[in-house]
Amino acid sequence: MKLNDLVSLCQRRGFIYQGSQLYGGLAGTWDYGPLGVELKRNLQNLWWQRFVTDRDDIYGIDSAILMNSGVWRASGHTDAGFADPLVEDLVTNQRYRADQLLEELGHETAGLSVQQMGELIAKHDIKSPKGNQLSAIRQFNMMFVTHIGATAKDEDVVYLRPETAQGMFVNFKNVVDSLQPDLPFGLAQIGKAFRNEIAPRDFIFRAREFEQMEIEYFCLPQDKEELWQGWVEQMRTFLAGVGVDLSLVKEIDIPETDRAHYSQKTIDFEFEFPFGQRELCGLADRGDFDLANHQQASGKSLEYITKGDQKKVQPHCLEPTFGVDRLILAILVSSYKADQKNDRIYLDLPVDLAPFRWAVSPLLGNNPDLVARARQVYDQLKSRGEKVAWDASGNIGKRYRRQDEIGTPACLVVDHQTLEDGTVTVRDRNSLSQTRQLPQEI
Repeated sequence: MKLNDLVSLCQRRGFIYQGSQLYGGLAGTWDYGPLGVELKRNLQNLWWQRFVTDRDDIYGIDSAILMNSGVWRASGHTDAGFADPLVEDLVTNQRYRADQLLEELGHETAGLSVQQMGELIAKHDIKSPKGNQLSAIRQFNMMFVTHIGATAKDEDVVYLRPETAQGMFVNFKNVVDSLQPDLPFGLAQIGKAFRNEIAPRDFIFRAREFEQMEIEYFCLPQDKEELWQGWVEQMRTFLAGVGVDLSLVKEIDIPETDRAHYSQKTIDFEFEFPFGQRELCGLADRGDFDLANHQQASGKSLEYITKGDQKKVQPHCLEPTFGVDRLILAILVSSYKADQKNDRIYLDLPVDLAPFRWAVSPLLGNNPDLVARARQVYDQLKSRGEKVAWDASGNIGKRYRRQDEIGTPACLVVDHQTLEDGTVTVRDRNSLSQTRQLPQEI
């Protein structure tokens, strides 16, 4: 499968559109259409059910996108550690990421400093994609800057959050004071994050506006190793449960030179996308970096008083994090099937993820009796809380192909036999088998 095939399907069937498409688009932004919204909500609901609702040790929050700038100074995001190496075409002024240019030409950049990447560009006389000379590399901070109030003074500067994690760290004390949870416990959040990517690309994989599903799991330092192994297993299980092909997933232990500034240990779950093996989700040991830094910067204690011996401890943090958009892309890649024998494309989406569980059709859209009976079946399923599509456009073969492409697990067809015995034809998406069943027994 080529990425363009998937992008075309997403556009054609209402999953994902280019942001601001009416005006020629805006690079690095994407809009979820009617079916994409359903897929995304289903994924988020499954994640929340698995990691929050079904557990007694994880609590959800929803923090603000705009935060006091002191948060980002304490977390290290205003420093060079949260920056990309930028080079510029000296003729067109087009900007590129130096590491990406090098990697596309077969050079390994993992662990290289900005100076070393610059030396590599000079040694091989690497030009821009337009064939022009490149500028020297400079560090480019990825946070979007805006201002609060009407004056736009330096002291009014705020940032669109580049991650959801800090909203959980700065609320650690609030949650402890409100709920008095036992260690270990976690905070979970689903929300938007923003990064001013130099070169957004590869569809929704690398965008300037994206969504994260993150957990900050606080524990005693001596308990980290055991908990770490448990989280690795839970992440594998979740990926498999939402339809990610685990044969395309590699778990990479990230060396110290390539880890984020806050990380003591990181495992990246990388997926074999059509454009190469890239990070899908990750598990990081953030140690006490965040709580200790916020405690020092704010002057307020973020220690935890143990329930038994009343000792003050600085909890450490394990962070399982999932990018919603990257996970959706991996699910779509995993589920995209080209059935050459039957000349069709279909999405093998899990039932709980598919935008619709059923599609209901009258065999003939111009037969009033069949249409009326099909509407009864449709209403019956809707009243049960099922996600049901009504599809009466075109002939039945075209309807099947349309529902296959959007991943609907089964089509229910009301035909002349339905008027006699009440049964409908149930056509399975994957096997193409057809059986007859009463709607109330489905």
